[in-house]
Amino acid sequence: MSVISEFKEFIAKGNVLDLAVGVIIGASFGKIVTSLTEDILMPLIGLATGGVDFKNWFVALNGESYATIEAAKEAGAATLNFGLFLNAVIYFFIIAFCVFLIVRFANRFRQPTEVVAVDPGPTKDQALLMEIRDALRRP
Repeated sequence: MSVISEFKEFIAKGNVLDLAVGVIIGASFGKIVTSLTEDILMPLIGLATGGVDFKNWFVALNGESYATIEAAKEAGAATLNFGLFLNAVIYFFIIAFCVFLIVRFANRFRQPTEVVAVDPGPTKDQALLMEIRDALRRP
């Protein structure tokens, strides 16, 4: 089998195509959540905290004070950017909540599958005990 025919067979599998569609939709969904967070939620949170922008919450490790992270980077200072980390955590929780809502919504449309319980019957030990019981009952 040639490499090209193996590749065609690999691509033709349904799982690969489903995965590709999921990755593309996931990337688009990520952009939507990023916009929701940066353009809508973070300004509201900043307003609630007195106009503080989380992006500029950082500590310069050289002990000096800078107005922005960009100014600290231009000065060559190493920084701990805990505001950017906080933004990433907020993004994560928003994405997780949105995925939860999507899965919850999709589960409403699934057809419930009935699980039919099948009686497994007696085990070998139980069958042997039933034979002994029946033999003892006979005159």
